[in-house]
Amino acid sequence: MKKIIFEGAATALITPFRGGEVDLDAFRRLVDLQISKKISALVVCGTTGESSTLSDDEKSALFKTAVSVASGKAPVIAGTGSNNTERAVTLTKLASDAGCDAILSVTPYYNKATPEGLFRHYEKIAKSTNLAQIAYNVPSRTGVNIPLPVLKKLTECGHITALKEASDDINRVAKIAADIPELTIY
Repeated sequence: MKKIIFEGAATALITPFRGGEVDLDAFRRLVDLQISKKISALVVCGTTGESSTLSDDEKSALFKTAVSVASGKAPVIAGTGSNNTERAVTLTKLASDAGCDAILSVTPYYNKATPEGLFRHYEKIAKSTNLAQIAYNVPSRTGVNIPLPVLKKLTECGHITALKEASDDINRVAKIAADIPELTIY
């Protein structure tokens, strides 16, 4: 059965800074504005949110703040991806502890994992949490495309429930939709 995390639009939130520090007051206002405009979901600490430059403490504070301000009015999706599987697991735990609804996990970048390596990466993250996992396929940034057989196996095992597909191949998207109908595609 297809698990829908959200329908509509999800805002990939920026992370505001003031004086070289994360500005949680500005972030609260940003989340509140999105909620008041009836956004369908919030993505916190994704690549748009400067995730690669934030500490774990900063990410945890952002996750907690988003969950608190959203107050169940929109799902909070935490960007917990990393090219280091153990780091992705740690970030996923922080998201879970903060009360996030789902995680967004980018395909490991730079490493150019094999299909088996990709499967094991996403599997280990999934086994570390009860949160819904959205795999993020962005080959122009990571250097690797998640192969369809890997997506299918991850979906069948229940390790991912959705895919954020950022390739420029519409035929690939159509094939995923046809071959893996239980996978939600964003």
